[in-house]
Amino acid sequence: MADFWNDGEAIVDTAAPEGDIETRWERRKFSAKLVNPANRRKLTVIVVGTGLAGGSAAATLAEAGYHVKSYCYQDSPRRAHSIAAQGGINAAKNYRNDGDSIYRLFYDTVKGGDFRARESNVYRLATVSVNIIDQCVAQGVPFAREYGGLLDNRSFGGTQVSRTFYARGQTGQQLLLGAYQAMERQIGLGNIEMNARHEMLELIIVEGKARGIVVRDMVTGEITTEMADAVVLASGGYGNVFFLSTNAKGCNVTASWRAHRKGALFANPCYTQIHPTCIPESGTHQSKLTLMSESLRNDGRVWVPKRAEDCQKPAAQIAEEDRDYYLERIYPSFGNLVPRDIASRAAKNVCDEGRGVGPGGLGVYLDFADAIKRLGKKAVEAKYGNLFEMYQRITGEDPYEVPMRIYPAVHYTMGGLWVDYDLQSTIPGLFVVGEANFSDHGANRLGASALMQGLGDGYFVLPTTLGNYLANGPYEKISEDHEEVVAARAEVENRIKRLLEIDGDRTVDSFHRELGHIMWEYCGMERTEEGLTKAIGLIRALKEEFWQRVKVPGTGEQLNQNLEKAGRVADFFELGELMCIDALHRRESCGGHFRAESQTPDGEALRHDDEFSYVAAWEYATGESAKPTLHKEQLEFEYVHPSTRSYK
Repeated sequence: MADFWNDGEAIVDTAAPEGDIETRWERRKFSAKLVNPANRRKLTVIVVGTGLAGGSAAATLAEAGYHVKSYCYQDSPRRAHSIAAQGGINAAKNYRNDGDSIYRLFYDTVKGGDFRARESNVYRLATVSVNIIDQCVAQGVPFAREYGGLLDNRSFGGTQVSRTFYARGQTGQQLLLGAYQAMERQIGLGNIEMNARHEMLELIIVEGKARGIVVRDMVTGEITTEMADAVVLASGGYGNVFFLSTNAKGCNVTASWRAHRKGALFANPCYTQIHPTCIPESGTHQSKLTLMSESLRNDGRVWVPKRAEDCQKPAAQIAEEDRDYYLERIYPSFGNLVPRDIASRAAKNVCDEGRGVGPGGLGVYLDFADAIKRLGKKAVEAKYGNLFEMYQRITGEDPYEVPMRIYPAVHYTMGGLWVDYDLQSTIPGLFVVGEANFSDHGANRLGASALMQGLGDGYFVLPTTLGNYLANGPYEKISEDHEEVVAARAEVENRIKRLLEIDGDRTVDSFHRELGHIMWEYCGMERTEEGLTKAIGLIRALKEEFWQRVKVPGTGEQLNQNLEKAGRVADFFELGELMCIDALHRRESCGGHFRAESQTPDGEALRHDDEFSYVAAWEYATGESAKPTLHKEQLEFEYVHPSTRSYK
């Protein structure tokens, strides 16, 4: 297997302070260098992405006095994919007085990530979580409230406390609007230069430091070089490598992958989150999948028929004694609120047994009959009304009358560019926040923690750590005719020219769909050495065919969505291969990544902490036949000691 990669030197996070974990972030903030307010006006920061991480970062940096250049490929910052998040955001405020604390949130997150996350980063995330809620309330985010006016909470998978703050099923939208308002204020003041409908296609490095980006105006096709003193990537995850996912169709890996090709290490690329609560695929006509919030598992009960012969019957015709509430049966302590990886694999198992429901037998029921009987329809509607409406519009079925049908689907990616405690990549001056970095979730993200990390990074962490870097400036101004700038621009122009000149006979989408099928089949919920080895060969052959047969109509000097997609899919080929190599080298079952060769006698995931308790940080392979290089960052667990993860 080592024929697929080289072993490199170990990598160490030198930015995290030593000593008690409870005070590390306070000590890091105090030791960080400061930038004089008068000098901040002289410094420019590029922020790529305007979701919760990018929007909060841009607004906070501009509020602090830096000049910010913000870029997004959407037509408005408020169209970032963070808007799609539904169920809530975690914070350790213990409003329910049910035993929650910063330490318990820290513990749940490390455990939920299957002991593959850094303790320092996770504890800091738990610490700043309490400030995030205050910040958002002050911005006017309309969190749900109890009768007495206090903020309400609900539970999410992987926890036994209620710490999730929510705004019906629209939490991401409301949080994003809060960050967007803060951005718009700074745009109005001239502190943020907003560039919508612009896509980053290359990173510019001068004298070893990130100093700018190459962008394409997606309306006119104009290519420009944009310079700054530092670059922040907040460009989200890469779940669309699977073609079908819950991500918006525009979500891609290109910004991160361009940085990876320039020297930024890519960490844990095979760590993909499979969300258990998605509307099942209905046919080959689909281009994406729709998420049903995990919050539905608070009141919905998951079940399938006990007998395969009952699967074709309408749910109402299956007697109570003939239903298998399998999560409640297998995991009685957590029941329907087990973590996402556990719930997803359990759904796959019952469907593999032939007890799935709906087309192709790829679905399980999420039933609200008991909740409606217990709480009343109006109470259920108040909690989940917009989600029920969305489900009915898509499926034509009324979930107040019949159970929802759900099935696991690709949702979030825990892997991303490697960053240290300061959120700086292996390229000085390149900082990475939110889902685009790898740092906080290990092998499985607990529900409602993505919003927490994005806002935590943008509002509270990055302004301190980026300031520490910028305090060493101001840096020498870089002109557009600098050789590194010219070379980066030429690289983009040549790549676009090459894609347009192929003039083949296959569409971009046909290649993307075929790649996605390979990834889901061999690098999805269940993986084997044989399957992953096969997948690498299939991806390489498909990539070669892509560069010979893809058809990209139109020109580069116009709005050209086929050209946009072609560039993104080209990067997905390289990423997909690395994901399979990463999955191949990690010979353990961890999080939602089930290696068939590594399981307990009762079929649960089996980790191998003695061999794989590290972050796998990959260096890009230069040259067509070169192999990526693996650098390992050993994980030390001082406070939450690895154990067999049980939710029974």
